[in-house]
Amino acid sequence: MAMPVVRISRKGADRAQSGHPWIFSSDVIDSGTAQAGDAVRVVDYRGKNIGAGHYSSTSQIAVRLLSHAIETIDERFLTRRIESALEYRRRVVSNSNAYRVIHAEGDLLPGLIVDKYSDWLVVQLLNQGMDRMADCVSAVLARLLDPCGIVARNDVTVRAKEALPQDVRLLAGDVPERVPIRLNSYTMHANLLTGQKTGVFLDQRENYLAAQRYARGVALDCFTATGGFGLHLACRCESVEAVDSSAAILAEAEANAAANAIGNIHFKKADVLDYLAGLVSARRTFDTIVLDPPAFTKSRSAVEGAARGYKEINLRALRLLNSGGVLVTCSCSHHMSEAHFLELIAAAALDCGKQLRVLERRTQSQDHPILLTVPETHYLKCLIVEVV
Repeated sequence: MAMPVVRISRKGADRAQSGHPWIFSSDVIDSGTAQAGDAVRVVDYRGKNIGAGHYSSTSQIAVRLLSHAIETIDERFLTRRIESALEYRRRVVSNSNAYRVIHAEGDLLPGLIVDKYSDWLVVQLLNQGMDRMADCVSAVLARLLDPCGIVARNDVTVRAKEALPQDVRLLAGDVPERVPIRLNSYTMHANLLTGQKTGVFLDQRENYLAAQRYARGVALDCFTATGGFGLHLACRCESVEAVDSSAAILAEAEANAAANAIGNIHFKKADVLDYLAGLVSARRTFDTIVLDPPAFTKSRSAVEGAARGYKEINLRALRLLNSGGVLVTCSCSHHMSEAHFLELIAAAALDCGKQLRVLERRTQSQDHPILLTVPETHYLKCLIVEVV
């Protein structure tokens, strides 16, 4: 059966030809017979072929291009794309059996996230097209990776824009709530059914090692979550104070420390901003500080408010840093550009009278690939600086 045809404007065609896979609803001239989740043929205003993609009936992103060729979007297509993604991971992942297998647009599969946790897989189907292909996705992953189980963590708000339910459902096999994993040779446990993101923060895996290289003395790990940064700092530091506002997450972090026989991490339940202010008042100081907060903004309109939040939290951390101390500071808000983030850190340093030397400018781990023509794939900024 021929694919439905979606005709788009010159503006939409120019965007597609510049390498970006999103076609906005405002650029759709005629959607023809396309229905929610259909694989469609996209043509420009003159009828020239643009490519094939998934159609959404409700999102502002009406089409996500999957190919610049006119081809059938089926199990064979998925197999080729996933095989290519796996080959790339074999080149960039080491000493870990937990990593991202498919990074949506970064792997030319918009709407699909796949994370591997040892012998289990967690998928997220983020648009109508990928949701309709759930059984196909599961079949390809089962054949290529032979997992013990596959679970769909579709409990994400972005699905509401696609008029899709937010739920967690088993696609294949069995998936326990917690599974042991190896991350940079550390033993951790990932909560696959209710944990943050799809279990743990896989995108910081390489930044954990970078922070470890510079860590020394007395360390403070803010927003520790399941303890990723704290575990890596512990082997280089006299002590690590790890802070988070969630008692349940701290229990996971404590279990991870115990699994690695690490005894010099002290966990604190507190609101990080308030806790930092208390440390400043108490005139505490540290040699290494990590700031890895949740996204302060998920929309372009809220960037100004987020900027104030990022500046304030970095200002408080810098006031606690000794001369020669190292700050590892992160932002996972893709609306916050790296240039803007650097400006905020510089302004915070000026406000507290400290000069900073940049040691490293980093981003997400390589298993979360960035496409130059799709800036949305570059969301994580990690800056490592030293007080001089």
